[in-house]
Amino acid sequence: MTDGLYQNHTRHLEMIEPFVPLFVAVGTGFAVLTSRIYNKIGHLDTRVDGIELRIVQDFVSKNDLQLALDRMESHMVRIEDKIDAIASNKCK
Repeated sequence: MTDGLYQNHTRHLEMIEPFVPLFVAVGTGFAVLTSRIYNKIGHLDTRVDGIELRIVQDFVSKNDLQLALDRMESHMVRIEDKIDAIASNKCK
């Protein structure tokens, strides 16, 4: 009686055995894929940090830009005034 149960149990194990390497391969593949994804995310994070740092270093604040534009405008107004004075003197 127990002999038949043992054979029945071993028959089930023989059916499962071919799938064990498949499960191990799928698990390993998933682990490798996960590790690559995390490596890519880490690399991307490093690149974004570098871009943020370059943006901060290369670009000026709005206040600095406004000061520069105000100075440029005052110079342009002076040049326009001089051109207008020259043009009015030549017309007389």
